[in-house]
Amino acid sequence: MTSSEIRTSFLQYFRKHGHTIVSSASVVPADDPTLLFTNAGMNQFKDVFLETGEREYNRATDTQKCIRVSGKHNDLEEVGYSTQHHTFFEMLGNWSFGDYYKREAILFAWELLTEVWKLPKDKLWATVFREDDESAALWLELTSVPTERVLRLDEKDNFWEMGDTGPCGPCSEILFDLGPSACPTPEQCKGECDPEVCKRYCEIWNLVFIQFNREADGNLQPLPKTHVDTGMGFERVVSILQGVDSNYKTDLFIPLLDAVASITGKPYADELEGVPHRVIADHIRCLTFAIGDGVMPSNEGRGYVIRRILRRAVLYGKRLGMDTPFIHQLVDKVIELLGDVFPDVLPRHDFIKRTIQGEEGRFYQTLDRGLEQLEGSLESLNAQNQTVLAGNRAFELYDTFGFPLDLTQILTSERGFSVDEEGFNEEMTKQRERSRAAWRTAGGDDRGDAVYAEVLRASGATEFLGYEQVSAEAEILALIKGAELVSSVHEGDEISMILNRTPFYGESGGQVGDIGTIASTDAKLAVINTIKPVPDLLVHKCKVIEGEITPHTTVEAKIDGARRQHIAVSHTATHILHSGLRTVLGAHVSQAGSLVEVGRLRFDFTHYEAVSPDLLHEIEGFINDKVRMNDGIEIDQMPLQAAKEKGALAFFGDKYGDIVRVVQAGNYSTELCGGTHVRATGELGLVQIISESSIAAGVRRVEALTGSVAYQTTRTQDEMLSTIANLLKTSKDLTPERVEKLIQANRELEGQIQVLQERLSQSNVADLVNRAAVVDGFRVVASTVENSDRNGIRSLVDTLKNRLESGVVVLASTVDNDTAFIVGVTSDLVKNRGLQAGKIIQEVVHLADGRGGGRPELAQGGSKNASKVQGAIDAVVKIVSEQISV
Repeated sequence: MTSSEIRTSFLQYFRKHGHTIVSSASVVPADDPTLLFTNAGMNQFKDVFLETGEREYNRATDTQKCIRVSGKHNDLEEVGYSTQHHTFFEMLGNWSFGDYYKREAILFAWELLTEVWKLPKDKLWATVFREDDESAALWLELTSVPTERVLRLDEKDNFWEMGDTGPCGPCSEILFDLGPSACPTPEQCKGECDPEVCKRYCEIWNLVFIQFNREADGNLQPLPKTHVDTGMGFERVVSILQGVDSNYKTDLFIPLLDAVASITGKPYADELEGVPHRVIADHIRCLTFAIGDGVMPSNEGRGYVIRRILRRAVLYGKRLGMDTPFIHQLVDKVIELLGDVFPDVLPRHDFIKRTIQGEEGRFYQTLDRGLEQLEGSLESLNAQNQTVLAGNRAFELYDTFGFPLDLTQILTSERGFSVDEEGFNEEMTKQRERSRAAWRTAGGDDRGDAVYAEVLRASGATEFLGYEQVSAEAEILALIKGAELVSSVHEGDEISMILNRTPFYGESGGQVGDIGTIASTDAKLAVINTIKPVPDLLVHKCKVIEGEITPHTTVEAKIDGARRQHIAVSHTATHILHSGLRTVLGAHVSQAGSLVEVGRLRFDFTHYEAVSPDLLHEIEGFINDKVRMNDGIEIDQMPLQAAKEKGALAFFGDKYGDIVRVVQAGNYSTELCGGTHVRATGELGLVQIISESSIAAGVRRVEALTGSVAYQTTRTQDEMLSTIANLLKTSKDLTPERVEKLIQANRELEGQIQVLQERLSQSNVADLVNRAAVVDGFRVVASTVENSDRNGIRSLVDTLKNRLESGVVVLASTVDNDTAFIVGVTSDLVKNRGLQAGKIIQEVVHLADGRGGGRPELAQGGSKNASKVQGAIDAVVKIVSEQISV
């Protein structure tokens, strides 16, 4: 069977058994700050297991794009050396949400493996949690696995938990015996390999039975509904079904390895020499789908990880003799192999290539510096007769220049050195702790989120009425102060309020939250923001203006309707802007973030270069053409798959259910969106793009004004232009050519003034030199200068020093009651007579109530007491004389 046939047979088997085939989620987890990347098939169903969400189906199956490069699932350093570990992989899975349970899950797995895929039954083993008698009995009842091949293991191996608290349960793993030849340690196993530890036994499928909720005190409480969550490593099962001992020998990787060999000119060898080929083949899959899902290389978060992976691939390419960017060329092969399986990547094909190519080019600029640093470290060790590169130094090469430990070890061993691997790992552990702490901080208040989830489980979702209503009668379900549920709140308290129904829109999808008022017969609260901390729950951030209020009180909730309308204008404008960007720049453009607020919007999008002013004008023209067309905005609810077939675009980082809200403007904009919108494009009035900039490699940002704010800004600009035209005594229709002529005339006048000033300055120089005092054999010039700025005085001081050849110059000039002092001392007096400009100026400006300082040959200071300036200048000769005598 080909890999494509294996994948299809898995999905079709479960479809035949009542499962809905669902699309893979993005590798960027939506609404889940606890995860860096999607690392398991269950991630997109996490809300179901937490009982904060539901689906229209109760059986599902899919193949999920996964990336494991962080936390306990970090296989990065093993990639290329191990035959089974990858940064990117597919996870096949089937789920039951409160439907079937252990019996059916085990039966499905056994039938697929042995009847459909014809795996030898005597090669299969099963593990169960040590206390799970039910699963152990089912394996014996439903399959031909003998008792000795059903292993009971402890919590570490066979009890799955989502976190410290929450849904959990026992699991049952299915192992495949690869045979005695696959034993990596025959001298230890001695023909009796232990399935618990020997890699001869390959885990291919994990069946998780979710039946408990772990509480904060550690107790396990049975869930009202039980669930099944399974995960099968696709690459592993393909290698088994294709009868090979390595994932890299399957049709998933052979075409990629051949492409690497073709580009580099280095044939692939299935030995240590083939590690670079395997690393590159693995990493380009990860890079293609991560960037395809909106992750751009950067110095933080997900982007930092992707940058590391790309640099690792480049470094292994260097091992194959590559000194120019080439990794991007492999994107074509990845998409050829997997584009039909994950079609979201297809329209971003060229963009992914350009992004990788640009990042490669930037890395090559720093790569040689890293190699120089390593070479310098090794030379230093050699000079000290040492042979071990310090762990912190190896980590610096990793962290700053992208050198993975294994490559540093190779480079150092070639020179007869080794690396302090333990010290490197210590530094890596410190960095991971820092990263986890930063990620936890970015994710918000865990306790607060737990309280919201608790309310959601107890009271259900908030009914949102805001698409049709600006006010509504509602019941208070909960009051939260700090991170604790409270029984009442009073005047002055700042609290979170949860209602059973509300017209208030919660901040999400880039749109800011609504504000307004909530009132009862006894109290009034100002709503200062509305948020959506967990799916389906709207939280009103309030301040109690007057009175006291308690849960279960009936209140009137009313939003600021005028503000909402302005926000709706900006949100619809964002959709049309997105369409304009894709029309003018290309279909690779997709959203990478947004902010929608009153009168303005910010839209981040993927693009590989700056957008020229002409193209920005074209995009702005596209938007305002659509505004003038006054197309109606159509909003429909439909299944997600139907929306995709309609061509609806999804926003980056948002999570969508099976029934989605589709917002369509004309035939040019169709997007999945839960935000509020206007009824027709004409309500936008005017959209004005005010800036375009880069915020990260491959990510640009457009900012624009909308509606009345755009109109007022345009009017203000028009009035300003009219005022400028009047000042210049020209018509209101001031042309760039007219302004350029005025600027040129001004430059000519400035040139003439400069010539006259230079002539006057030369005259001043001669006069000042002639009036110079003589002190102990050298001349001292001390004078005020009229209407000269600090730069002019400094230039004059330099001229006087050159004319004097040996002397001291002190000049002062007052402009608008602000006096600048400059002191210059020729180098011979600094060296032979001990004079220093810095010391001279301190005494001079002190007499004028000022401050100053500087170098021995040049110093400067200032004073705001113009009445004392002349006295300070008159004292210069005395000050210089005293400093000579000292």
